[in-house]
Amino acid sequence: MTTMYTPDHEWINIEDHEAATVGITHHAQDALGDVVFVDLPEVGRTFKKGDIAGVVESVKAAADLFMPVTGEIVEVNEALRADPSLANTDPLGNGWFFKVHIAEAGMAEFDQLMDGPAYDKLLKTA
Repeated sequence: MTTMYTPDHEWINIEDHEAATVGITHHAQDALGDVVFVDLPEVGRTFKKGDIAGVVESVKAAADLFMPVTGEIVEVNEALRADPSLANTDPLGNGWFFKVHIAEAGMAEFDQLMDGPAYDKLLKTA
């Protein structure tokens, strides 16, 4: 399992070759506060890296969820849609947002994302 991070505080985890899981980091959920609504992408829709793939709304603000790599949405977390607070209580686990089948171009994009130590360094300068 390989987890990488974006400067926009999303994580993407490749567990197998079928799909990668995407969510927001502890830092993101902490900055947002209590998440009250999520707008998840449509299954089957293709996004390019950097496209807005969803929205997270909290009691403090709304934030766009950016696609970390080019690919097609293959699954969304319906449990998160029903209980958006999962993004706060378990952002790296049950609070995942969607799964994406990474396009061929997306694999190179994945390799350009930050690993854990690089993301930690970003947080220290933020």
